[in-house]
Amino acid sequence: MAQLLRVQNFNVSSAGIGAGEDQTLERPFGHVEPERLFAWAGATASWPMRTDPGGSRGLDDYLTRDYARNIGAEIMGRNKFGPQRGPWRDHEWRGWWGDEPPFRTPVFVMTHYTRPSFTLSDTTFHFVDGDPATVLEQAREAAQGKDVRLGGGATTIRQFLDADLVDTLHVAVSPVKFGSGVRLWESPDELLDRFHLDVVPSPSGVTHHLFWRK
Repeated sequence: MAQLLRVQNFNVSSAGIGAGEDQTLERPFGHVEPERLFAWAGATASWPMRTDPGGSRGLDDYLTRDYARNIGAEIMGRNKFGPQRGPWRDHEWRGWWGDEPPFRTPVFVMTHYTRPSFTLSDTTFHFVDGDPATVLEQAREAAQGKDVRLGGGATTIRQFLDADLVDTLHVAVSPVKFGSGVRLWESPDELLDRFHLDVVPSPSGVTHHLFWRK
């Protein structure tokens, strides 16, 4: 089976907004409150940052566990890595996640301003300047036969969708409104010319949209 490019557990509001405006070091999602988007995942038994016992089971928990299944590399946009714009001014700051990033694979950060790769724990970040197809080729080689996860943000996912490179998407639509921000879509129907879609409501209040290529 060919290596898939998968969007996993990407969260948007009811209007398709996946991130806010005015991103800063203190506010990775800008004016959007990420805990409102991710509450469904944080409530599950499998949430990796859970510090207390318990948590929900069922569909939400299954999809939270599925996040890392058979993933050998990740691609992300520069804005997911950090808030700096233009040439890198600070090489000492190494992402939002501290010394133990959650990826545990090679990560390819798309940027017009490359910088040396570095490793934190079992995650290595590579900074690449290329079109989506070229970056995907690099990530697939690094994944060593496993799938590649397209981590976001919304603008990066749209670039790969526009290049017709995405094989599957799981998008969790939370029943919240933010007014403005970076949209993944105006409507999920935009993707139905290329993808099958199952829409599965969860007792947590989110609706899981599961797309796979026709």
